[in-house]
Amino acid sequence: MTGIEPWLREILRCPKCRAELRDEAGADGPELVCTGEDCGLAYRFEDGIPVLLIDEGRPPA
Repeated sequence: MTGIEPWLREILRCPKCRAELRDEAGADGPELVCTGEDCGLAYRFEDGIPVLLIDEGRPPA
């Protein structure tokens, strides 16, 4: 779905809480969503690269 290499996908974590990220389809395309109970930020992709910046994360709906 995201085109990220499997080895890299395994080590990516939420920059805010360090929880694992799951793939989801957002309104604007693929996203990586934090699985942390208190976080849940969604990170968009830009040109196939995840934007893993806390300030750029979309809070859960």
